Amino acid sequence: MVRMEITLTELEDAINFWRTRKPSTSEACVLCAEAAALAGPYAAMIMHHLPALDEAAMPEPARAALAAWRQARQAVARVKG
Repeated sequence: MVRMEITLTELEDAINFWRTRKPSTSEACVLCAEAAALAGPYAAMIMHHLPALDEAAMPEPARAALAAWRQARQAVARVKG
C-alpha cells in the first residue's frame, strides 16, 4: 500500500478551496462540512509541529474532502493544460 501524506500547505489549500466553493451563508460563520472535516487534522499538525500527516490516519470525512479537492484541482489542470 502506498503511503499518502499531505503537507500543511496542501491542507491549507484544501480548506481554502472548500471555504471558497461553499462559503458560510449565516451570521455564525460556520465552516462547510468539508472544511470542518479538514480543520481537525490541520489543528493537530500545527499543535504537534508536523510537516506532513499520513492521510490514512485522518477520519473518513477528511479523506473524502481531500479526494474531492484533488479531483477538482486535476480537472482545472486539465483545462489549463
